[in-house]
Amino acid sequence: MLVKEIDSNELAQWLEGETPPILIDVRTPQEMQQASIPSGKALPLKTLPHRTDEIPKNQKVVFYCRTGARSAQACMYLAQYGYDNVYNLRGGIVNWARYGLPVIPMVFD
Repeated sequence: MLVKEIDSNELAQWLEGETPPILIDVRTPQEMQQASIPSGKALPLKTLPHRTDEIPKNQKVVFYCRTGARSAQACMYLAQYGYDNVYNLRGGIVNWARYGLPVIPMVFD
């Protein structure tokens, strides 16, 4: 199954656009506390089957993890349910940070 991918620079441009995509971090909470992309929302991969209804089908959604493997799994899972507007961040947050793009620790309430 083919997964749509986006690179870090393209995602940075999308996030600054008029209709930025929803950005979802599928890593564990411990990983998210170390570094996350500022507008990312937490949705650990293991919870995805129970939270699919939280992901809109009519908007671009970009998933990311550490290197892109788990987020690709999230995209493949959703594609099985008719989601065609989902994208995997190629290289994950590791690649994002390598480009010097902003990261912050995710804070949980």
